[in-house]
Amino acid sequence: MIQWAFVTGADRGVGLSLVKGLLGQGYHVFAGQYAGAGSAGAGSELKQLEELNEGRLKLVPLDISDADSVSNALKAVAAVTGRLDILINNGAILGDMQATIEDELDFEEMDQVFRVNALGALRMSNGLIQPLLRSEHKLIVNISSEAGSIGSCWRNAWYAYCMSKAALNMQSHLIHNQIAPKGGKVMVIHPGHVQTYMQGKLDTAGKLTPDESAWSILKLVEKRLDPGYVSEGLALIDYAGETLPW
Repeated sequence: MIQWAFVTGADRGVGLSLVKGLLGQGYHVFAGQYAGAGSAGAGSELKQLEELNEGRLKLVPLDISDADSVSNALKAVAAVTGRLDILINNGAILGDMQATIEDELDFEEMDQVFRVNALGALRMSNGLIQPLLRSEHKLIVNISSEAGSIGSCWRNAWYAYCMSKAALNMQSHLIHNQIAPKGGKVMVIHPGHVQTYMQGKLDTAGKLTPDESAWSILKLVEKRLDPGYVSEGLALIDYAGETLPW
């Protein structure tokens, strides 16, 4: 039986590496491709992958902050399959990282960060929940961050990102409470400090390459999907499988 996965924020970075990894594991993949993705060449590797994988990769134009765009993406999935084994909510934006409570805060930007990081993931999970529950794996993977951990918060800034990821964590709990009795699964994963272009240029200070982070995430997914896996409840974990405080 064909197994389907959907990855948001798949143009580059960890999202692109997740797509490559899933294809390597034999999945058919929907890759959510943000039309406005910044630098020249963003998405070109996806196009090459599409050509190489003979119908197993479907590129889906997707802005998860926009209801109409999400609706169109859901229709694209429904036109191909009635089941979705894995949804990986990876798409995210950073927002301002420097302003503290003593500075002028950009609330319009904060609103957009929430629309992407928290509500965008919820739109996707809500729209795809029935195909997910009809599948074998029934798995939602929310790519969160240690920045969303209230228990280990040390920052005095980065309001939008930290708060939106904390909201994503709560969202994950609520979804887990609903679908776990039906065999549904939720994972909440901090991908590590990755060398990505989220700040507009390559963050060379990152400890991990996108491929390394994605490989670790997919190993955790593989472990979670093992029939012998014994669940100890929902946890915020990092790419190495270590539990972080909520």
